[in-house]
Amino acid sequence: MVEQQGQRVDQAREARRRRSGIVGFLAGLFGGLAFFGFFPGLPHVIDWGAIVVSVVVGLLGRWAGRAWADRAEREQEQEQEQHDGRE
Repeated sequence: MVEQQGQRVDQAREARRRRSGIVGFLAGLFGGLAFFGFFPGLPHVIDWGAIVVSVVVGLLGRWAGRAWADRAEREQEQEQEQHDGRE
């Protein structure tokens, strides 16, 4: 019973990390494409270089999103430990 609850918690944790990574990637990808498509002074042509840079920015966004989710999880665990210690 306890093992099943632990597995569910791990699955929920991994799902949260995956979701935040996907959101970070898409935000970086579309943000990069929007920058190259609409920023004044740049040619308004999306070429392969702009696509590659946007994918790299998306990967950085994915990394940042997963790091943010991990940090939030650690903080939540620390707060839970502190709360359990008070009782």
